Amino acid sequence: MAQIDTLFRYLVTTKGSDLHLSEGQFPKIRVHGAVSVIPGYEVLHGDSFKNLLGEICDPRAFQKYLEVGDLDFAYAMDEQSRFRCNYLKQQNGLAAVFRLIPTEIASLESLGVPEVVKEFGHMRAGLVLVTGPTGSGKSTTLAALLDYININFNRHIITVEEPIEFVHRNKQSIITQREVPIQTPSFADGLRAALREDSDIVLVGEMRDLETISLALTAAETGLLVFGTLHTNNARKTVDRIIDVFPANQQSQVRTMLAASLRGVVAQLLCKRVDKPGRTAVHEIMFATPAVAAIIREGATQKLYDVITGGREQGMIFMDESIWFKLREGMISPEEAYMKAIDKTRFKKFLPAKQAHLGDASGDNPMGH
Repeated sequence: MAQIDTLFRYLVTTKGSDLHLSEGQFPKIRVHGAVSVIPGYEVLHGDSFKNLLGEICDPRAFQKYLEVGDLDFAYAMDEQSRFRCNYLKQQNGLAAVFRLIPTEIASLESLGVPEVVKEFGHMRAGLVLVTGPTGSGKSTTLAALLDYININFNRHIITVEEPIEFVHRNKQSIITQREVPIQTPSFADGLRAALREDSDIVLVGEMRDLETISLALTAAETGLLVFGTLHTNNARKTVDRIIDVFPANQQSQVRTMLAASLRGVVAQLLCKRVDKPGRTAVHEIMFATPAVAAIIREGATQKLYDVITGGREQGMIFMDESIWFKLREGMISPEEAYMKAIDKTRFKKFLPAKQAHLGDASGDNPMGH
């Protein structure tokens, strides 16, 4: 048993999501969004801390981390507990953040993801984007969607991830999981190879550079169903982000490609609950309709709001509507709704008087809290 496992066990028993270790500080965990110190431990420092981190890591990878200062990998403590590990360097020395990955893949229903998202699993080609800030549960939602496909369809699914989080077992489908940089050097290389590997579906863990986005668009156009993630908060920002990655002289061509291949966007945020401990997901869902395609081609993404709010019958929902439903059901507080909303003014009237005054100062600034 590795020395660090006692910290992992504490994380598991307290139902925490993340373990934070940093040289010069006490060990800390995040439970339901709040960070607290783990009792009974001394400040982490020196060789003892270095050995603690080195024990669960491939020696060559650890050596590279000590030279370069960054490392991502996954570690399985036992059959029930798997962790996504990120090693970094900070001003006082070494540091690491560990995210607990559930070994059982949750269903879309148990995650509270709207039923309509299953429709993306029935598609044969195109680009589907699952978006949201870090820690908003994108990987969990995508794993549930892939599991739904795995149970119901005969497909060859290739995932390109950094690191592999959820381990899928073959059910009706064949699932090939590849980890960057171990089994493939980069997301772009993994995606390029998938075009030659008789795949039906490709999941790209992160679409963060021009080459990967460009390849994803090409793959979607040539008949693959491509699932990708981006760190954007809603459908409009997602479309803008993809186009803005390209140089100005390519943007009109990219708009045409995206208009043709985009099948939909699922944006997700996690809100702190007030009715019980924990968090609840809120979603914005956009399906690509002829109107959406025309808006993307024109570059008039501000019009997407009207299409989403008018597309209720197809299962579309605007993020603020989703937040409003949770507020109305008493699941989240007015403050939480205000912080997460796109149009703050709609929720300002529900804030206590003092908070409403503060709200004026924070406006739309995401750092306002």
